[in-house]
Amino acid sequence: FNKRNGVDVRGTLRAIKQQILKEDVQTGGSTITQQLSRIVFLNKDRDLSRKVKEIFLSFRLERHISKEQILTAYLNKIPYGNGSSGYNVYGIKSAAKGIFNIDDLNKLNVAQCAYLAGVPQQPSNFSSFTSKGLPDEGNIQNAIKRQGLVLNSMLKEGIITPAEYDEATAFDIEKSLAKTKDKAYNTYPFLMVEAEKKAIELLVSVKSPDLDKEKSPELYDEALKEAETSLLRGGYKVYTTIDKTIYDSMQAISKDDANFTPTDDVRGIEQVGAVLLNNKTGAILGMIEGRGFDKEQYNHAMQAQRQPGSTMKPIAAYLPALDKGAIQPGSVIDDIPIILKDYQKGFHIPENWDHKFHGLVTARVALNQSYNIPAIKLFINDVGIEAAWTFAKNLGITTITDSDYSAQTGVIGGLAHGVTVEELANAYASIPNQGAFIDAYMIRKITDSEGNIVFEQSVKPKRVYSEQTAYLMTDMLRTAISNGTGVSLKKTFKHYDDIAISGKTGSTQDDGDAWFMGYTPDITVGVWVGYDDQKFKLESKDAKNRAKNIWSLVMDTVMDEKPQLFPNNEFVKPKNIVKMTVSSLSGLLPNEEVRKAGKLTTDIFNSKYLPVEEDNVLVPIRSIAYNGVNYIAKPETPDEFIEEKLGIQRKESISELLKKIGELMLKLPADQRKSLDRYIPIDADKDAPQEIDPRTDDGNDPTPPTNLILTGNGTAGALAFKASLSPDVVGYRIYSASDFVTYQLVTGNVVLTGAPTTFKLPAPGSLAAYYITAVDVAGRESTPSLIALPGGMSLPGGGITPDPGDILPTPDGSDQEGQTPGSPLPGETTTALPAAPVGLDAKKKSVGVQLTWAANAEGDQVTSYNLYYANSPEGPYEFVSDTMSTEFTFMTNNDKGNFYITAVNINGESAPSQTVRIINE
Repeated sequence: FNKRNGVDVRGTLRAIKQQILKEDVQTGGSTITQQLSRIVFLNKDRDLSRKVKEIFLSFRLERHISKEQILTAYLNKIPYGNGSSGYNVYGIKSAAKGIFNIDDLNKLNVAQCAYLAGVPQQPSNFSSFTSKGLPDEGNIQNAIKRQGLVLNSMLKEGIITPAEYDEATAFDIEKSLAKTKDKAYNTYPFLMVEAEKKAIELLVSVKSPDLDKEKSPELYDEALKEAETSLLRGGYKVYTTIDKTIYDSMQAISKDDANFTPTDDVRGIEQVGAVLLNNKTGAILGMIEGRGFDKEQYNHAMQAQRQPGSTMKPIAAYLPALDKGAIQPGSVIDDIPIILKDYQKGFHIPENWDHKFHGLVTARVALNQSYNIPAIKLFINDVGIEAAWTFAKNLGITTITDSDYSAQTGVIGGLAHGVTVEELANAYASIPNQGAFIDAYMIRKITDSEGNIVFEQSVKPKRVYSEQTAYLMTDMLRTAISNGTGVSLKKTFKHYDDIAISGKTGSTQDDGDAWFMGYTPDITVGVWVGYDDQKFKLESKDAKNRAKNIWSLVMDTVMDEKPQLFPNNEFVKPKNIVKMTVSSLSGLLPNEEVRKAGKLTTDIFNSKYLPVEEDNVLVPIRSIAYNGVNYIAKPETPDEFIEEKLGIQRKESISELLKKIGELMLKLPADQRKSLDRYIPIDADKDAPQEIDPRTDDGNDPTPPTNLILTGNGTAGALAFKASLSPDVVGYRIYSASDFVTYQLVTGNVVLTGAPTTFKLPAPGSLAAYYITAVDVAGRESTPSLIALPGGMSLPGGGITPDPGDILPTPDGSDQEGQTPGSPLPGETTTALPAAPVGLDAKKKSVGVQLTWAANAEGDQVTSYNLYYANSPEGPYEFVSDTMSTEFTFMTNNDKGNFYITAVNINGESAPSQTVRIINE
């Protein structure tokens, strides 16, 4: 080594000959200088070009640095096998620490020096420890034999004296080996992998700051490989922001199987990802990457991209809309159907989670209840998709793709790739940080082998939106917990009354994902729960609430163990936040009509965006309801079917909207069409009509209603009938005769077309007789229906007075001829009761139970269905509601529930359907 010029010419030629001739024995030939050249500047490829480069580099090294410097550099680069923690050690100092647990090389004795000097010849055969950090007895004995050769050479060369030789050979090298240490890859595998990954990326950014990953992917990949080698062999130290106490506590929560749905062979394991970070610094203090590295190595906190569901609404809709003044918490949004383009069937009408449209609601209520339609309207109309995604990107969301700019439902989770827990939590942390975004980080600093700082994180807040916007959002998300979809945290978060919290729930279609993003003034925690295979859903109530439950467990534990992380109990209100009372119908200044009607709401505002216009939304209307929608009544329509009142003048007419939907439905195949009833908002009866009643007078008297039957239980009665077949009928009148002879119009009691075909009556025990007529849009009245009598009997109508010989019921309910009450009169036929409904199914949603069933046969002439509910299967069952549809969402938070339904026609109510039971274990 001391005499050569850096290259062993004879050895190199021999190695080249062996390689060209492909001889069985392939030897080296590299000098120490050549090996150093290869390690530092080249790769391990065994080709001639690499060998030539190695030779020329070696000549240059020999000319520019001393032999001692070459040897020192060599010793600091070469591998020494595994250390006592199981890691590969590179360099003499790392070898002393890893093999003998000695930090100072001057403290090594001759025996240990000789041992270390022998290892580099064949690290794989002389490695003292296995990859798990356990002593490798076979390799240790090999290394001791090699040590003996080194000591003999040292004695022969006069480097050591005979006495030193005897002392070294007598030294028990095995006893001086380091004790096995827990390998960080075993104790913190997720964390080690993530720390290495991020540290490598940071080294690239430091060494090649101008290298663009997107523009030069191949160069970037090569730089990553070089940085990885440098990190693992260069003696770097990586300092993370992770708080060990917090991290261990979060890992314990993830490892407790009692916190999750039991694993099964089909769905696999219910997975979780969570990130806890400091709002003011962006430092990630703890994570849950999954439920055990041994089960799955995928990092669900940092890598997994899942659809965010409703957790995207604040980021891409409400925050940008608040910041530009498009809305305030008390602003009103019309939760009515919105027709979107669809490139498959031509159009798409999104719905809310409860399959209802709630009409005019404030922005606060819409966000609290996580309604989809208001968020979509803000996203598309008030903010604009391009501006919304720019806003999200400024909050650290990097997964937005070009295709997302054409996805009109992206704000409710319809993204190409989704988001990671880390990025979404990072975006939410900007809210308690008063609108300033700090890019979350896990690596605090990196130092080299000499202790020099190679990288150090600097906190650079970036103002994305105003402090006022942040406070308004925080206040809205506070009530999303106290009065909205996050209400269960009142029970699960034991520190609920100790500190202010705000947050947003999120779920994807059929509960494939569950999210909760929640924060205090100082700490933000984001949680996702779901299955890796997204076809499997979170079925039980506990599973659907899992993200909120995990959030509560994490926050409770951290608040108990690290109370110093929570110095602030309340969110600080900035200047220019004021309280104001506005119209709950428009969000504007209320006029006198609105005040008289009591349609007011009080909320907080950014003083910069206080409303200045006065409300004019309530207007006098003269309308007629048809199929649940108000229309302008025609002049000839009788007054008794017309309602005069104050109605809501909407920006978009409900009748016009339903007309458009109806036209679109006709373009679909019959089996894909949906009833227009599905799209009528719950406040449609208050709508000020903008279209005239679409029914056209046919010039004829309407046909009378049929199948009239009187039912009752002694305290209340009903008169059911089958509707007239005339298309221009606007409603029905009822006539009664308490003496069974003189019939008079019952004023103030009409049934409108489209409503349930039932008149509600006082107690039928008065023994009155009834008939009804149909009235058309021009005011023409049909001939009377059959006359209905108590006990279910009927007589011919047409105003005919019963003859004295007609059979009439007696007050006790029996007839004069001994007929059974309710049986048909001679010569009369009746329709039977409908069959019991079938196919009843109940699915537990995040809020409520969705009930669906098969429609009865057309011959049953069903007018409505009745829903019954009980806490226990034994009952008692209580009537909940009637509906003309074959689906119903029952609002309940109970863990258990039992339901059945019945069908109703003009003859009465069917037998109960099969009972279904909902149990959330």
